[in-house]
Amino acid sequence: MIPLRQLFLQHNAQTTDFPLMLEFVRASGIYLYDKNNKAHIDLISGIGVSNIGHCHPKVVQAIKDQAETYMHQMVYGEYLQAPQIKFAQRLTEFLPENLQSVYFVNSGAEATEGALKLAKRYTGRTEIIACRNSYHGSTQGALSVMGNEEYKFAFRPLLPDVKFIHFNNEKDLEQITERTACVIIETIQGEAGVRIPYEQYLKALRKRCSETGTLLILDEIQTGLGRTGKLFAFEHFNIVPDILLLAKALGAGMPIGAFISSNEIMAVLKSEPILGHITTFGGHPVSCAAGLAGFEVLLEENLINQVEQKHNLFKKLLVHPAIKEFRGKGFMFTIEFDSFETNKKIIDRCIEKGIISDWFLHCTNSMRLAPPLIITAEQIEYACKIIQESIEEISA
Repeated sequence: MIPLRQLFLQHNAQTTDFPLMLEFVRASGIYLYDKNNKAHIDLISGIGVSNIGHCHPKVVQAIKDQAETYMHQMVYGEYLQAPQIKFAQRLTEFLPENLQSVYFVNSGAEATEGALKLAKRYTGRTEIIACRNSYHGSTQGALSVMGNEEYKFAFRPLLPDVKFIHFNNEKDLEQITERTACVIIETIQGEAGVRIPYEQYLKALRKRCSETGTLLILDEIQTGLGRTGKLFAFEHFNIVPDILLLAKALGAGMPIGAFISSNEIMAVLKSEPILGHITTFGGHPVSCAAGLAGFEVLLEENLINQVEQKHNLFKKLLVHPAIKEFRGKGFMFTIEFDSFETNKKIIDRCIEKGIISDWFLHCTNSMRLAPPLIITAEQIEYACKIIQESIEEISA
């Protein structure tokens, strides 16, 4: 029999010359288990996906129940499909009144694509403003609003009329004008290494967008669904977007994304042309059933209210001379080292010891930490002990 490793290299596309080649055969809670049944703590939640942990029994049951009822029917937006309707209704109960219309898609990148199209169509404008060091996905439209040329130059030409401003810089907001269709911004920047804005900055951004008739798109693909200690990160800053992007944790482990806006704004996708955005698998019934079950778990188990206390425990325990900065909000945080080389060695050592972490695209000297919200104090203490040991061994 050909080894799985060899089949992977022969038949699955890779995105680096040095894939990690980790093989996990099952997952439960915060743990990933290899073929030798060694448990690894997933401290990045599959990059912000597994907020309620892996294979939560209520989510698994919802998937089974829906799969036995029906899976695919027809393009989203035409048929009445109960899982989509119930999930959209439940989400909007917790959102401001202007965020009442949910368009489910397949991923965060497609949510970005849909939102950019919606903003251009609604405003009749073409200029898009994004932030330096931003990340909104890897498809061509999303790549166009990524604020790092290193990942873009090989794929140009991309969308025209895109301009970049500096995150957290009020002076740059003057570049938003009456010809700007939208500003797309992460409520907290992720791939930049977890950069938290000042409340004053986001309020000034909201004000400038309102003054110029520009739609404000908040990308909460990573920050949404409790990760920052609020259900949605914009709640920390007392602003409301015109369009909200969700994905990652939205499906509780199943693939799904959404862009959410008002009925008035979303209505423009119905005409000139009709079917202004269509998606074959967006809002898949099984993904919606999983997402709704996961959302209910998030609320019922009171996980969000525990985030700040657990964050503080991480912050207390992760102290070492080699750590240049501890930075973050809730369960979206990082520890920064002097270089990528140091960071990568520590990450690799952590993986050897059963702690899964990663680095950031635009901030390679920082270790990504985004644990499942279900992690306990005892598990935090153990994980931090292993991280500290790894730092000591690499720094010695």
